[in-house]
Amino acid sequence: MPGPSSPPGEGMGEGPSSPEPAANQPSKRPITLAAIAGAHGVAGEVRLKLFGEGIASLRPHKAFNGGALTLEKLRDDGKGGAIARFTQIADRTAAEALRGTTLSVPRSALPPLADGEYYHADLIGLAALAVNGEPLGTVVAVENYGAGDVLEIERPTGARFMAPMTADAVPEWNAERLIIAAPFAEG
Repeated sequence: MPGPSSPPGEGMGEGPSSPEPAANQPSKRPITLAAIAGAHGVAGEVRLKLFGEGIASLRPHKAFNGGALTLEKLRDDGKGGAIARFTQIADRTAAEALRGTTLSVPRSALPPLADGEYYHADLIGLAALAVNGEPLGTVVAVENYGAGDVLEIERPTGARFMAPMTADAVPEWNAERLIIAAPFAEG
């Protein structure tokens, strides 16, 4: 997983309740649950950076990326990540070659979301509007530095700003757009 930001489609969050949450309008994009951070040892195991609800969110799945990777073993690394062995990775060289590869599953393989929950994939690409309807830009990333999800929004000029995914900052959102409250739209 390159850099501190999560790849598009990763993770799950809870945001302000909305009458029509984006998660209730499922996209066809797969949901990314983890990324290969590098090799672990010499026998082909890999270190994983986990998204969403930790190692428990990976355990029910054996096939990732449309069946390209088949999980054989999975264990907690004790640092918030995991160590995995995939059938298709035979040695350290093959494991290193997959550094940065995301591990995705179809949305249909995941449980339904509760009201107010969303997958990051549901937010990326949404139009961001001010409360008065003025276009602010497009959601280009969803970050989480430990205190909750933060939306990164790119303005039409290319400048970017961030807003927390909270009821105060995002009072309303659905499958087409989200509304950013004035104090958070000035960044």
